Amino acid sequence: MRAMRIAYLVNQYPKISHVFIRREILAVEREGCEVTRYSLRRTGDELIDPLDREEARKTQAVLDAEWWGLLGAMVWAAARRPAAFLRAILLVIRVGWRSERGLLRHAIYLAEACVLMRCLRSDRIEHVHAHFGTNSTTVAMLCHALGGPSYSFTAHGPEEFDKALLLGLGDKIQHATFVAAISSFGRSQLFRRCDFRQWPKIQVVRCGVDDAFLDPDPVPIREPRRLVSIGRLCEQKGQLLLVEAMARLHREGRAAELVLIGDGVLRREIEAAIARNSLEKNVHLLGWADSATVRRTLDESCAFVLPSFAEGLPVVIMEAMARARPVLSTFVAGIPELVLPGRNGWLVPAGSVDALADGVRQILDAPLGQLAEMGLCAREDVRRQHEIGKIARGLVAHFRDAIEGKSSGAVLPV
Repeated sequence: MRAMRIAYLVNQYPKISHVFIRREILAVEREGCEVTRYSLRRTGDELIDPLDREEARKTQAVLDAEWWGLLGAMVWAAARRPAAFLRAILLVIRVGWRSERGLLRHAIYLAEACVLMRCLRSDRIEHVHAHFGTNSTTVAMLCHALGGPSYSFTAHGPEEFDKALLLGLGDKIQHATFVAAISSFGRSQLFRRCDFRQWPKIQVVRCGVDDAFLDPDPVPIREPRRLVSIGRLCEQKGQLLLVEAMARLHREGRAAELVLIGDGVLRREIEAAIARNSLEKNVHLLGWADSATVRRTLDESCAFVLPSFAEGLPVVIMEAMARARPVLSTFVAGIPELVLPGRNGWLVPAGSVDALADGVRQILDAPLGQLAEMGLCAREDVRRQHEIGKIARGLVAHFRDAIEGKSSGAVLPV
């Protein structure tokens, strides 16, 4: 069977927080696809992981074309297929008119789509898959309207769900050959944003965890009780509330450590909260870390904590569970599909410091044997649902159906 030529399109790739996209691409390649990476613009992140730096070398940036390249590509597209170019302009007006970014920004997206289309023709791409239902999917949709290949996209949330009308999510679903939702909750939110006749093309395709987390034997949970939390330091991840919960436990005389991996706009506020509560010896900020450091830090912990207010289904939860660590998180989005109270973790209401502090107390009071048993259940659950090879095989089947013009099939329970 011949290798399919697939393009992956992301607004900025690679980024530190997009390790799941890199894993997916590499797994799709292992399934025999030829994958070309496109980014609309170069990432501004300082890439720590060597695998991310290698991905950056493989990635073409559409906006490297500069303004004259964008203009030239638009002239080329209009001259080559004027009727398709007109349809694309009408689609720009339809989507851009009601969007938060306006018509001018969508006209730029059309220019980017013209550049992308020339690249896709040169690379003989058969299908485009975008991540996030934001501007990368807008460009893929416009490229398809210009006469380019079919496209699909993965919606993660919460941004796509929060701004569905402004992002023209219904139009993007309508023109796509299939849409991947990373959880059943995510699929339900996409159902809300399109005609029910589009529902069969929306499939649950979960994010995957690779062998680096699943294959090595888990490290036994030991004293002292050390918690770890990983994610951007921002409001929606809830780290400020977690520091407050740790402060309450500290005032009670409870011995516990917290390691925060990540960086972001709230770093100074979190550092101030640590200092204000005299937690310098208890709460440690590591900044961003590569995969090996993340894995080692998880192995040195007794549990993982993520008190988010808004999510899709965080990959860091999957990584912690793959390392046989129980998880304390919130009743948000797709998290309850993976974190099962009493089996592999605890769930608390989002936004409640009281409930979060009580959850941490339960971790501190639990016998090590109980934590170990919950961790093994977590590892079993994540292997069953999120093993990257299985995810990639499902995606490749969807890509082949898209290229061959087959239907995405019926909506099946997941």
